[in-house]
Amino acid sequence: MIMIQLDRLLLERRMSLTELSDRVGVTMANLSILKTGKARAVRFSTLDALCRELDCQPGDLIVQTPGPQSEEG
Repeated sequence: MIMIQLDRLLLERRMSLTELSDRVGVTMANLSILKTGKARAVRFSTLDALCRELDCQPGDLIVQTPGPQSEEG
C-alpha cells in the first residue's frame, strides 16, 4: 500500500494544514484526502509544490507499506 506521510512532515515543520494549503494552492479538502490516505492519485505538480513548501523529497512524502493492494492493482 502506498501512503502519503503528510501528518509527519507537517508536525516536523510545525506547519498547519491550513498554512500548507495557502502556500501550495491546494484546497483543504484535497489535502485532507491525501492526509487520510484516501487519494487515488497525486498530480506531479501537486507533489512538486508539496515538496517545495515542506523542503523535502518525494520519497519523504510517499512510502510503501505492507497492506492490501489498491482495487486497480
